[in-house]
Amino acid sequence: MTEGARPWRRALVWLALLGPFFFLSYGLANAMAGRLPYVPSIVFDWEAKIPFQAWTIVPYWSIDLFYVASFFICTQRAELDMHARRLFTAQLLSVGCFLLWPLRFSLERPETGGVFGWLFDVLLGFDKPFNQAPSLHIVLLVVLWVRYAQHLRGWWRSALHVWFALIGISVLTTWQHHFVDVPTGVAVGWLCVWLWPVHGRSPLAHWQWATDAARWRLAALYGLGSALCASLALTFSGWVLWLGWPALSLALVALGYAALGTAVFQKQEDGRLSMAARWLLAPYLLVAWLNSRWWTRRAPQPQLVIDGVWLGRMPDADAVLAMPTVVDVCAELPFRSSVRHYRSVPMLDLATPSPEALRRAADAIAHGHRRGQVLVCCALGYSRSAAAVATWLCRSGHADSADAAIRLLRLDCPWIVLHERHRDAIALAVQPQHAHDAPGVQA
Repeated sequence: MTEGARPWRRALVWLALLGPFFFLSYGLANAMAGRLPYVPSIVFDWEAKIPFQAWTIVPYWSIDLFYVASFFICTQRAELDMHARRLFTAQLLSVGCFLLWPLRFSLERPETGGVFGWLFDVLLGFDKPFNQAPSLHIVLLVVLWVRYAQHLRGWWRSALHVWFALIGISVLTTWQHHFVDVPTGVAVGWLCVWLWPVHGRSPLAHWQWATDAARWRLAALYGLGSALCASLALTFSGWVLWLGWPALSLALVALGYAALGTAVFQKQEDGRLSMAARWLLAPYLLVAWLNSRWWTRRAPQPQLVIDGVWLGRMPDADAVLAMPTVVDVCAELPFRSSVRHYRSVPMLDLATPSPEALRRAADAIAHGHRRGQVLVCCALGYSRSAAAVATWLCRSGHADSADAAIRLLRLDCPWIVLHERHRDAIALAVQPQHAHDAPGVQA
């Protein structure tokens, strides 16, 4: 294949593999559910009032064409492989749910004639009233929507959004799915996109069990919150099922503290979180942002520490900063302010930052300091950013020890929260030899 050529042959191979896998696995789940003596349904009373629109079987069917074509719009081999992994994961997760928790569509679809009726007859030839939550249609829609949107611009992109929205609505107006199948399908779709990001490695590639006790305590706390939300959703059902969203969000955060580290948030070099992370973690991110604003409501502005280095919370969105450089050590909140030079060194909230992360943050501060004033920020400006500034104070010669740096910081920023474990990490970060990080401290 010549440089710049599309990977047509590889696309054909992926299609030849995933196409049959789609129908075989989907049919298997249908067949196994059909053998069960009873398959329950999760349905709201108002769903019977959704108007049946026979013509929407056309957009419903059209996703098959978009599925096939999606392999051939990929311009690079890496993009194609990433897209194929997403589709394969979508099938595995969806069919796994169908097998573990089979559900049945419970409404009786009206008789339909003509071309639309023929399309329904063909569909019902292999699509039985099982395989409901998550809607595989919606899962694939999310994955395909992301892929096509990357390649289209202008009116074509707008048309894509309109048609794909119609495909999403069609799962309800064709009476193929109950409402609960839609949000669960969206969640699984974004999970597939999150697992196989465009930029960087999969979060799973960062898997390393935490050795920091603080991280395990937080992992247990978030895991408990996730279990509580899930239990309430399953116990009371109805609209309480929406608690499944924070349950998933907290479960992913717990996994981040236990093993994945900052990769769970997928913070990019420009300070944004990936779209998938924003969707999946939205309940947690909202609470984290509100918490940051509550604790810093009386001191929202950054504080000058020494020699043009400032310490503060994450700036407000779209704020124009006077400092030419920002060093952002917050992993969970996006940076959306206007600044000339930005550097992200993400660290987990409330956990002990690793000496390596502190060194990288201190180096970023030093590099930015050569340009002028620097703002070092995290969610509150209390711990992570304070530890980074303390490390820079030692490495720049403003302080001769971790204790001296912390004392200097507290003269102007008495609100900082640095514990003994932070002091130990700072002390290790400023040692001349960094052959080994401290046991029990991990980024």
